[in-house]
Amino acid sequence: MAKSLRSKWKRKMRAEKRKKNAPKELARLKQALSRDKKADTIMGDMEEIVTVVTADKIKKQTEVDMVEVDSKDVTEGKMDTDSKRNKKSMLDDNGQYPVWMNQRQAKKLKSKRMAKKTGQAKKKKGIAW
Repeated sequence: MAKSLRSKWKRKMRAEKRKKNAPKELARLKQALSRDKKADTIMGDMEEIVTVVTADKIKKQTEVDMVEVDSKDVTEGKMDTDSKRNKKSMLDDNGQYPVWMNQRQAKKLKSKRMAKKTGQAKKKKGIAW
């Protein structure tokens, strides 16, 4: 694939563009590296004023803090769950379905509940074959 004249021309032009932009790109890379060396000298000056902490020390400190929090109180980090909801019918104590449940699911559960009460299920609409 990609043997048409148009694709060959585009490939050729991209190659020429790379040749043309190569010196600029090299200059940018060298400039970025020189900035990095300057940053090291600035960082050295900064160490006299500010205490520099490595990422490893911070990670260790957060791990220690997390262990302390876990040991203090386990219930504090627990998620609030809806424990007053019936697991089978998904109804809460007010007879409401959960917010995330769509109307079709609620209707289906209601029909199951009513069928259990009356003893027979309501027939579905549609074509009977």
